[in-house]
Amino acid sequence: MSTPSSQLFLTLLGHADTKKSKDQIPNSQCDVHCTCPGTSALRLDKTKVFQILQTASLNNLTVSIVLSCIAAGFSVLFTLLEPVPLTVWRGFYVFGLLSFGQGLSTVILTSTAASCAKTTPELYYMSLVLTVASVMGTGFFVVKCSLWLINRLDEDNAQEVASSAPP
Repeated sequence: MSTPSSQLFLTLLGHADTKKSKDQIPNSQCDVHCTCPGTSALRLDKTKVFQILQTASLNNLTVSIVLSCIAAGFSVLFTLLEPVPLTVWRGFYVFGLLSFGQGLSTVILTSTAASCAKTTPELYYMSLVLTVASVMGTGFFVVKCSLWLINRLDEDNAQEVASSAPP
């Protein structure tokens, strides 16, 4: 049984027929080396590739890459549009919620995948880096939103006092 991420990876390697067993698929090391000239340091073991394809962390990593591309798109939109339309802002807020959910799932998957450190260390360490980045980003926005809320309440309180003062 293959996941959508594993089918995508096999398609990128040129093996779109995922019904073949792992013994029938040609050596992935040769395919990657031949399609990426000058990358003699890149070595993929066929059994390691199939171990990676079986994990949920790969799906999470794929979602992380897609969300990174969307973030780059929002950066371009906010740079090019002078008055940013309300629909773009709403889309950005939905994207932020999706990013938070993905970061939360990264934290959960990484904390429950201790055995992955031995079988697929590259994927585990990448998930660990994403977990740390997600926790730091969430902490930053919690502090930023708290300070914004305190500032907003202080401004409202100051306006109330100014409007109730006698002339």
